[in-house]
Amino acid sequence: MQSAADPNDATCLEGLVDLARYPLEDLDGAAGRALVERCRRQLAVDGCVVLEHFVPERTLARLERETERLSPEAHYNQTETNPYNSAADPAKPVSHPVNRFDDRTNGFVAGDCIGDDTIIRRVYRNADFQRFIATVVGMEEIHPYADPLADLVINVLREGCQHPWHYDTNEFIVTMMTRQSHGGGRFEYAPGIRGPEGENVDEVERVLDGDRARLKSLDLQPGDLQIFFGRYSLHRVTPVEGDRERHTVIFAYAQEPGFIGRPERARRIFGRMAPVHERLREEGMQRRDALAD
Repeated sequence: MQSAADPNDATCLEGLVDLARYPLEDLDGAAGRALVERCRRQLAVDGCVVLEHFVPERTLARLERETERLSPEAHYNQTETNPYNSAADPAKPVSHPVNRFDDRTNGFVAGDCIGDDTIIRRVYRNADFQRFIATVVGMEEIHPYADPLADLVINVLREGCQHPWHYDTNEFIVTMMTRQSHGGGRFEYAPGIRGPEGENVDEVERVLDGDRARLKSLDLQPGDLQIFFGRYSLHRVTPVEGDRERHTVIFAYAQEPGFIGRPERARRIFGRMAPVHERLREEGMQRRDALAD
């Protein structure tokens, strides 16, 4: 058992995470092992687990003020996209998911706008938090992105904004709701609708046509943490309604250290590149795998 943490220590989670409910600083203890096992079981069921009230009640107002203060820094981009974030395929019927496009409008606050003294930055960099996430998703260890723009991101959705049906290219994603909109902005997903054995196009078409038989919908609240395997689960955020923005923090981790996103992606999402992206563009981007970003 670790000794009591100093709440003034920048590496301490005391007051930032409900450690009584989520004992991240003692994952080897009975309660910590039970928490990890519960999360793993839920992920195995449908690829998603929500840790409600992850941030203690007394900290929620400060958490919301953080993202509210930073939200004007968001760069908005609008595009038409299909579930695969790819081009259309004229060889396939118009009903095929690859030819089904919808509006995607998102705002993103880049990581270099988020200070070291913020709650979200302190949680993101915390070694106990990283160990918890790695253990739950079944990895030896995870590493913060080396990308100064994409490491820690605030997603800002104002009225009319949405993220339509899509899959993730990342193996997993970790997010925290910090502000809920007055209406809309619901996270919906079809667990395991595709897999390594195939795309399951007929089922995907049914979802796109409005069939809700296999859908799950989450009523996320400020302070909730979500761990999600979105590579095989079709998912979306429905259009935001009303004049209250929806804010979600994205904690980006990689299996290996030194990950930097592609320069063209940084320009599209954040409207600019960091010096490291400029260098990569000049030197040529090399990756260890052939996956799209």
